[in-house]
Amino acid sequence: MDAISKFSKVRLVRKSPACCRVIMDNPPLNLVGPDFILEFREIITALEADEQVKVVVFESAVEGFFLNHSDFLAKLEDLTDLPQGPTGLEAWPDLFVRLTRAPFVSIALIRGRATGNGSELALACDMSFASRELAILSQWEVGAGLVAGGGPMARLPRLIGRGRALEVLLGADDIRGELAELYGYVNRALPDAELDDFVAALATRIASFDRWAIASTKRLANAASLPADVEIAAGWDAFLASVARPAARERIRTLLDRGFQKPGELEDRLGFHVGQLGVQ
Repeated sequence: MDAISKFSKVRLVRKSPACCRVIMDNPPLNLVGPDFILEFREIITALEADEQVKVVVFESAVEGFFLNHSDFLAKLEDLTDLPQGPTGLEAWPDLFVRLTRAPFVSIALIRGRATGNGSELALACDMSFASRELAILSQWEVGAGLVAGGGPMARLPRLIGRGRALEVLLGADDIRGELAELYGYVNRALPDAELDDFVAALATRIASFDRWAIASTKRLANAASLPADVEIAAGWDAFLASVARPAARERIRTLLDRGFQKPGELEDRLGFHVGQLGVQ
């Protein structure tokens, strides 16, 4: 597993034999492109094969961004040409499904923006804990004429109810940590000064328990709560169809002209700015 640390955008750090950290580090914005997905896949594969791992915490090394939206300047074919994963799903949704089904516990430590892919990673994790002051969750895609591809239409209604899920998905606005906790979008929003210690203590506690009992309990909870793979696949297909639509291309082009995918006010307040795209 130590060899995985050679990757540039995602790092795997073992805190103990039973507890690991996945650190996402693709500055300045933590965008997700094909290279990021390939590195992320190698790490998930290594974790699945490690019979000692009981808890994995996902966090960011990029200030202001837990994990961001896709890289819209990357070639789409570089994404669609990635081979399907062992679930039979396409590469990116495959990783989320594998993470949810893995025998270890996954925890998202959210500080900064969890936009699009970041929100979807948090939803795929078993638990998520957010900075009350600094966390922002966003399914921004509808505001740009897109459909989200990482499974939030399948996961969010089960988690927070249909009405609130549609508010998040169709409102396409920024959801701050305190409201995310109120809605059940995250487990808890904690004061930023307390977040790291809380997550570390919980991860250490769970990692001290028996692995078979952890995996069996998670498997039974999954059977009662997870969407079918066909629902995840439908979301990915809708995302690819949406990217090709002229309406989405025009809105993404407008965002790029205004500073999208560059450090600055537009990325920091993406929810506000997608709300201005259709304003006459």
